[in-house]
This record gives sequence, structure tokens and C-alpha cells, in this order.
Amino acid sequence: MSDGAQKRKASSAFHLVAGLGSGATSAFLLQPADLLKTRIQQSQVSTLAQAFRQILNGPHPVRSLWRGVTPSVIRTGFGSALYFGMLNQMRQYASGLPAVPLVSADVKPAQASSSALPKLGNVANLTTGALARVAAGTIVNPVTVLKVRYESTHYSYTSMAGAAKDIWAKEGARGFFAGFGATAVRDAPYAGLYVLVYEQAKVQLAALAQRGPDAAKTSASGSATINFASGVLAAVSATTLTNPFDAIKTRLQIAPGRYGNMFQAASLMLREEGIRTMFSGLSMRIGRKALSSAFTWTVYEELIRRAERALI
Repeated sequence: MSDGAQKRKASSAFHLVAGLGSGATSAFLLQPADLLKTRIQQSQVSTLAQAFRQILNGPHPVRSLWRGVTPSVIRTGFGSALYFGMLNQMRQYASGLPAVPLVSADVKPAQASSSALPKLGNVANLTTGALARVAAGTIVNPVTVLKVRYESTHYSYTSMAGAAKDIWAKEGARGFFAGFGATAVRDAPYAGLYVLVYEQAKVQLAALAQRGPDAAKTSASGSATINFASGVLAAVSATTLTNPFDAIKTRLQIAPGRYGNMFQAASLMLREEGIRTMFSGLSMRIGRKALSSAFTWTVYEELIRRAERALI
């Protein structure tokens, strides 16, 4: 095997490892925000203050805030590994296609220097991000169902094994894919928009940095700052636009018998609770997504950058 092939193989493997590490760490640190979002979305009567107060007034409040952290870490860790691994492969493949436009010709190399990823055009960024997220989401959806139900107060599960047995006994294999349609509809545009805005923001922020007095001294920490800020901007934009699908997904995963499918759930939620229910948990989701996505992508890109330097 040639040195080039060894480098590509090591780099591809490290994309999985970097995604796993960054995703799992992010999920563990931000689990309380995810749990509160689920509690708010499960019913129209819950507010952030009420949900938080209920947890604090209960037994073992600290442990309760991290309830469901195991499936969350598994889902996010392995989901991130699959997502970044497939995204890398798709972007590498797309960058070699003559029909796929790369980054605009008017963007100088220095303006895109904060990225360790292939430079693609807007359509390719949107498409690869969406496809990779849906593929990864399909694989980890059973863990997502377990996580959401374990976090919800609608169920009294005491263990992940018990939750899995209950779902299998009452709903069969189909129960583990409850809410998949809404999840795919949410994740495809979210991931596509995220990658699109993220890459555009990096270019624009890098361009601003190049105009500063210390442009020639751009460091790795400067690139990390640009990546983190770009991640926050991308997460806020994509999260706001896709929150209705997240609210529908949560209801379907908690009570599939009541809400049926995505369209029935949306109709019932709007009829009984109004348009505001489609944006329930938005503030928590924005806060969590902004931090989670920015942290995950920044750590991921830095790990890839260091790995590629070590392989030179």
C-alpha cells in the first residue's frame, strides 16, 4: 500500500474517532439542556422554569438533570462518528466530480484557511450535509426513541433494558422508529443549512480577520475561534427554521398512539395548542444546539487538522 493510501486510510478512520470523541463529550456536558427541552415539549403546560423547578424539588436533582445521559452519549457519540465519517467521504467524493462546483473562485485561499475540510460550493455543502445526517439518523433512531422516552415523565422506566423490552412488547420493531419521518424532515434541512451557513460564515469571518492588523499572525487558536463563531451562527439559523419538526418528533416518540404520523401530529398540535407549540423548547434547543454544534465542529476540525499535520 502506498504512503498516500495509508494517509487516506488513517485520515478516514480518524474522522470517525474525532466525531465520536467530540460528539460524546458535547452530549455529556449539555445533557441537562436536552432533558429540559424534552420536558418542555412533552406538554403545553410546562415552561422552562416549571420544568427546572420540578427537577430541583425532586429527589437527587443533580442526578435527575443527567437522566438519560447514557443513551444521549451513545446516540450523539456514535451518531457524530457516523455523520462526520460519511460527510467526509461524501465531500471527498463530491470534490472529485467535475460537475460539482468547488468554493467560489473569488474566495482567496487564506479566507478559507480555518477549515480542514474540502472546499465545496453551496449546493454541494447543502446536499452532502443533508444526506449524511439522514443516513446517520436512520441508524441511531432506536437509541433516540429510548433517550426521549427515558427523559420524559410520561414513562416510569428505571433502566434502558426495561425501556427497550417495553417498547418491543407493545409496539414491536416499529416502535424504535417512532418519529423517524419528522426526524428526517428536521435533520435533512438542519444539517444541510448548518453546513451551508457554517462554511459561508467561516469564509466571511476569515475575510474580516485578514483585514485586521495581525492578519499575518493568524494562528490555530484564531482558526478555532472562527470555527466556533461560525458554528454558533449556523446552529442558531438552522435550529430556528427546523424547530417545528423537532417539536412534532418529540410528541411522536413519546406518544405515537395519540399522534399517529407527522401530519396528524402537526394538525392535532396546531388545533389544540396553536402555532406557539411548534416553537416550544426553541430557546433551550438554540442554546443547546449553538453550544453543542459549535463545540463539536470546532473540536472535530482541530483534531482532523492535528492528525493531518502528524501524517505529513
